[in-house]
Amino acid sequence: MKANCKVSIIVPIYNVASFLDKLICSLIEQTYKNIEIILVEDGSPDNSAEICEQYAKLDNRVIVIHKKNAGGCEARNTGLDIASGKFIMFVDGDDWLSLDCVEYLLNIAIQTNSEMALSDHHFTTRDQEQIKKDNIQCWTAEEAVSAILYPRFAVGCWNKIYNIDMIKRYNLRFDVPWSGEGMYFASMAASYSNHVGVGHKKVYHYRMNNENSAMTKYNVQIGINAQYNIKNIKQKISTRTSKVMHAIDWHIWKNYNFLLRLIIATNSKKKYWKEYLKCLFMIRWLLPKAVIGTEFSRQEKIQFVKRAINPVKYAKALTAQQLEAFNNDKLKRE
Repeated sequence: MKANCKVSIIVPIYNVASFLDKLICSLIEQTYKNIEIILVEDGSPDNSAEICEQYAKLDNRVIVIHKKNAGGCEARNTGLDIASGKFIMFVDGDDWLSLDCVEYLLNIAIQTNSEMALSDHHFTTRDQEQIKKDNIQCWTAEEAVSAILYPRFAVGCWNKIYNIDMIKRYNLRFDVPWSGEGMYFASMAASYSNHVGVGHKKVYHYRMNNENSAMTKYNVQIGINAQYNIKNIKQKISTRTSKVMHAIDWHIWKNYNFLLRLIIATNSKKKYWKEYLKCLFMIRWLLPKAVIGTEFSRQEKIQFVKRAINPVKYAKALTAQQLEAFNNDKLKRE
């Protein structure tokens, strides 16, 4: 791998006009210059399209694609279809990058000769403190997949870099339901990679104060799709060791808790009463798989048991905590 190879950065854009200046400036000002910036404008109802075109006129590395709205998965696939870089990265439309993000992740991939590389930490709008000590490591596919599924770091497709040859070799795409699609892509890529380079430095800024984000706007279908995607991973993942299977089974149990919380938070128990009852049953039925063989401390496993005893109480408490955190977001106005 050459240190000067092109990196394609794919950005799905929908209804994020207020965040685009910060995002696109962070891309065009990267310390690593051999990049192409693929902005896939997904039929956004705001003026995102106009903003993207303005930057395309300023920098010939910016490519803008306008398409009819079909969701983030299809937008990323559209970007994959035209990407010409040796490596690809994904950035969400309301996030932004540290100026050395591309250089840092690419160097990890080259240094470790890995087909995928990532940082296991990232900035958020609630945490702007940098990691003090970095340490570049090389993980096996098994180590990386299980770390994504537990998860030991952000499960999304972002904050990572992928060798395009590996992506094409296995025809890896976002052809799954929206929500959980990033975890699907990242875990499958890690499973297919020769190995995964891992650093600790924070170079990706994840926004947690976007009121229109799927992570802040409750939607029961998000939980239903997420459960589908983790079960899809269990069916298709090529790295099928006991370590990985334990991580998958725990995540399936976790997602029943997540779906239950979404039903309660949206006051839609009546509409989704079958799903509600199934969640209550499965949270208890699958508890042994969440505890036995999984890589958690004794104290964490005790908390799982408490959660299973009264999952509704836990769901309400966690929803309240997340609402308070959202209201107190440190960078609320940026």
